[in-house]
Amino acid sequence: MENSGRRNFLKTSALAAATAASVKHVLGANDRVRVAVIGLNGRGWDHVRGYQSLAGVEVAYFCDADERVLDRRLADCEKIGLARPQTYTDIRKLLEDKNVDAVSIASPNHWHSLMGIWAAQAGKDIYIEKPCSHNWWEGRQLVRAIEKYKVICQHGSQCRSSGAIREAMDNMQSGLIGDLYMARGLCYKWRASIGHKEPSPVPAGFHYDLWTGPAPLKPYTENRAHYNWHWIWDTGNGDLGNQGIHEVDLARWGMGVTLPTKVSAMGGHLLFDDDQQTPNNINVSYEFKTPQGKAKMISFEVRGWMTNHEAGIGTAEFGGNNVPAAGLTASNLPKPSTIGNLFYGSKGYMAISNYDSYKTWMGDQGTPGPAKTLPVKYEHYQNFIDCVRSRKADGLHAPILEGHLSATLVHLANASYRLGRTIHFDPATESVVNDSEATELLKGTYRAPYVVPESV
Repeated sequence: MENSGRRNFLKTSALAAATAASVKHVLGANDRVRVAVIGLNGRGWDHVRGYQSLAGVEVAYFCDADERVLDRRLADCEKIGLARPQTYTDIRKLLEDKNVDAVSIASPNHWHSLMGIWAAQAGKDIYIEKPCSHNWWEGRQLVRAIEKYKVICQHGSQCRSSGAIREAMDNMQSGLIGDLYMARGLCYKWRASIGHKEPSPVPAGFHYDLWTGPAPLKPYTENRAHYNWHWIWDTGNGDLGNQGIHEVDLARWGMGVTLPTKVSAMGGHLLFDDDQQTPNNINVSYEFKTPQGKAKMISFEVRGWMTNHEAGIGTAEFGGNNVPAAGLTASNLPKPSTIGNLFYGSKGYMAISNYDSYKTWMGDQGTPGPAKTLPVKYEHYQNFIDCVRSRKADGLHAPILEGHLSATLVHLANASYRLGRTIHFDPATESVVNDSEATELLKGTYRAPYVVPESV
């Protein structure tokens, strides 16, 4: 690593960014937005395809700590007709490039907030994958940085750009199903065992120390790296913070609540004997209080294996992108998933299926009510780019504060699960009540020099 230059970046980035943010170039309608995608192994390639589809956007940079991934994605660029982007392995070097307009962060979770803070300090606009943080504290620091440097930041809650879901939320807020009292988030997604992997040499071209970044540096195994990092506490947040956060976010949005007063989680890593640390089954209950002191509830459940469909979510009868593509046969049919939300009110209930469909049932007879399915593709990226051009953060469908609030629900649930007790929380101060161990879990620890700063 180029240590002296990187140390200098860390020391001077805040000062440099204050200047960069103050003179942020306002892009005209005909100016190209030059985007850097960070983390290309999985979700990051979806970012590339999304931006590639938008007029006036250039995917000009790739950044990944694994040179093997960079090589593979450069080859993929040729297949889809994308001009070869400039490549970096170290985000700090990338952020020194003044030609970068925006960064799109699809790294592992434990890097999200720190990358976002550094990008804000460098005056770059930011699209950041869910969850925006690996723990509560760094998420709050990220929000502070976005506000201080006045950059545009879209959270990767793409459900918020779905036309069908936006209509569903408008209907609920207009009183379609009456007085809302409870929501249920469902994350029933088939997850096979990851098995056991012994420590092995770090593959050539994989900058494992850099990839590990803020997390403790532990011996390399295949189960600590690409994708399976989701199931290791040092780097991931389990399926609650992977697929589940989409449904947590929708539940909170639909109920019109921010942060809970009480959280209780129970579950376990059931069925398998393998390297996974996070639970593959977890049940969470959240209690919220309205300004008038009325209680509301959100329940959430992750199931990682055999399951049933609820309210038809994930079936062909419901519609939406949970449904297998046409032409599949019994031999290649995907395992069943039920990804969505249920909302209960005084006049009826609503079901949302993943990203693009909703249905309602009204009255005590369950009479079918309003419903809609609308295909979703790259609307969320377009919304981000539109706001980058306009410099109007209030036009974002998923502003960073909303992402932080939803991620906090994930972190509180995981802390309750790991400690084996209910956590009481003060929403006004965003602080745990009388539980030092929970407070410690919600802040996390960092490995120098990859440290989230106390002052952004």
